[in-house]
Amino acid sequence: MQLDKMDENDWVYHGEGNKNLVVAHLSRVLRLLKYPAEDSENPPQSAEQAFRQIQNIVDFSSNVMSILLGEKFVHSGEVVKLPLEFVRQLSIKVQHERPGWRCDKVIDIYSGCALSLPNLTYPVLHLSTHTPPLCVEIKPKWGFLPSSKHVSKDIKSKVCRFCMYQLYKVATGKWKKRSLYCPLDLFSGNKQRMHFAIRQLIEEPQNNLKIFKGGQCIYSRKDSDDSLDLNSLLHHLRPYFLQGNNRFNCHMTNKAVLNDFIQVLMNALLSSEGREGGPVNDRHAERQSYCDASLFNKERSRQGSQGLPGDSVLSRILQTQMLDMRDIEELYPLYHRVEQHLQDFPKQRARLHIEGPYNKEFLEMLQKCPAEDDGSVEYAATKVGIHQYLITKTAKDCSIMVALVPSSDKEEEDEGPPPFTSLVSILDLDPKPFDSILYQLRLDQTIVSFYLQTRSALPEDSVSSHPTICAAPEKEECTLLFHPV
Repeated sequence: MQLDKMDENDWVYHGEGNKNLVVAHLSRVLRLLKYPAEDSENPPQSAEQAFRQIQNIVDFSSNVMSILLGEKFVHSGEVVKLPLEFVRQLSIKVQHERPGWRCDKVIDIYSGCALSLPNLTYPVLHLSTHTPPLCVEIKPKWGFLPSSKHVSKDIKSKVCRFCMYQLYKVATGKWKKRSLYCPLDLFSGNKQRMHFAIRQLIEEPQNNLKIFKGGQCIYSRKDSDDSLDLNSLLHHLRPYFLQGNNRFNCHMTNKAVLNDFIQVLMNALLSSEGREGGPVNDRHAERQSYCDASLFNKERSRQGSQGLPGDSVLSRILQTQMLDMRDIEELYPLYHRVEQHLQDFPKQRARLHIEGPYNKEFLEMLQKCPAEDDGSVEYAATKVGIHQYLITKTAKDCSIMVALVPSSDKEEEDEGPPPFTSLVSILDLDPKPFDSILYQLRLDQTIVSFYLQTRSALPEDSVSSHPTICAAPEKEECTLLFHPV
């Protein structure tokens, strides 16, 4: 990437979140900062501050999250300084591709700072084949239910945050249709539940699923008005599952193509490189391993295995999420203790690493914190307080990228989907700001209150599935559902 020869026409819109917009070109992507549109002519921070903000993200990813999640899954990237004219022209070029509901923020065109990362939708490993790689981006979200004794509403220990939030998002117009995906099904390790969860993501992806082919997005929902073309997706997928497959060959049904695709994706998510690992579900998770809002038939799942391979990507994410089992309601008093201390001693923000730096001292601070609350601000701010919660919040909001490259190792007589070489990575590992805890508490209260008020008034068709996609667990496990007469 030659910074002095950057051409905005070489880069394509890739997607965006609340704070960043991503563009891609061949093997690299750039993540550019965003800020509110009302600040478009008066940037909220200097170029030096923008550089430090992105460097903090790199340090947090490489020094904290890669240790917890595994270095093989994490790509931290590097900060780059881009020509300002290139950024301005790029901002104009991608504007028409952005979802309308994201346009309340604009690209930072003043600092020229960006995060450069490998383009995981277009991995280098595909160069040995002539077939464009597939890549699936999944935002798995929160994979367990809180077990805190301080939870004020019992519903929070029975229905997951994602499922409750769906009702609120539809009611406020963010999405027109409710997603029936439940994170607890995906993180269960049970293949039937995982199959069901991935199918629900495909039926209603919202911003939790994207599918790429050769680096180009072929399936997603940018906003609530965006229509989905499932037939087009199946048309793209079909050639990948005809190769070396003698069961139906060119006559494979849409159902078979989709089931093979989901099976390949599950294999990548469960892969542990031959290392054996027991279920990650500990005593807390076993207490309530199902979300009551999930439509998956719980009786069916008892016929399959439970738990994730210990070194799989889902296992590493769930273990990191569960570093702090407490609910935001229990955490808030600790946040309040730190907040009051900083009002009296504002210069101690640096000593307590409130906004970093995320270095060895930060890790030592987490490791040396006492196990029990001694009433100190150090306890409130470190291992079992603010920092640990914010680390788990990052793990709850991360993205999984699964790149799939067809392999030619399959024998013609083999049954099942063709083999793929997979590359699994974890993205979106930004540190969460200290001040976001108060916002999270208020949002949590709003979501729970709204769910309790509206769940009994749901119309019957609000949970109907898309008619063109067939539900089918694995063939072998399906046979277990039929009872002799």
